[in-house]
Amino acid sequence: MTVVPCRNTDGVVHLLVVILTGLGLALPFVPPVPTGTDFDYQLGGTRSVPVDVGIVVRDRKAAPVTGVHNVCYVNGFQTQPDEKHFWRNHRGLLLKRHGRFVRDEEWGERILDIRRPAKRKRLARIVGRWVEGCAADGFASVEFDNLDSFSRSHGLIKRKHAKKFARLLTREAHRAGLAAGQKNWAGLNGRRLGFDFAVAEECGRYDECGDYVATYGRAVLVVEYRKRDFKKTCREYGDQVAVVLRDRALARNGRRAWC
Repeated sequence: MTVVPCRNTDGVVHLLVVILTGLGLALPFVPPVPTGTDFDYQLGGTRSVPVDVGIVVRDRKAAPVTGVHNVCYVNGFQTQPDEKHFWRNHRGLLLKRHGRFVRDEEWGERILDIRRPAKRKRLARIVGRWVEGCAADGFASVEFDNLDSFSRSHGLIKRKHAKKFARLLTREAHRAGLAAGQKNWAGLNGRRLGFDFAVAEECGRYDECGDYVATYGRAVLVVEYRKRDFKKTCREYGDQVAVVLRDRALARNGRRAWC
């Protein structure tokens, strides 16, 4: 076994353990998401952060913030509205029902067809390239959104399909040296799928925060969109996990507050 120093884009020296076996190289060191600090959720536009904020979540096309732990947002199970041109060349990887693409009705996003191993493999390669881009840009972690898209697939996609695809995505994250974040789906033991932390939307509102804490301990990032839910979550879990109040549109200059 050979131990090699590896410097990431933040200038922090980690150790990369290379196991010289016939199976190839070991995965690079994956820095954990820090605890005991506030976090900000900036998907609708970038902005400055207070000194108490040590974690920032931004879209994969945005620049990371210097001096904090940056989490890269990747829509891993559905398409982004501004990427229609890209998916025209990959129509066969999108879920169809009665000849029409199946969409997330709330956001108008098309759902990826992850029912077959071959398609999962092809989709994982696509998402894996995005993850590699996150790492190259200086992000330390990635969160894969819409893990629960099976619930909007009219029964076409099963939970088992989502789990199998999630395993592929967490492997892609770890190969790139990034921690992998589970997005929603309370009650799932995401550790078994390779997830390292969770991003939980409105877990206070739906009494689900305990499920995430039971799996990930303090490595949970909670986003609440209603003041009363935010106050409740802060009261019950604010001393254990990071909680932020945001406006539902996540507007660049929208509402935000911390416990």
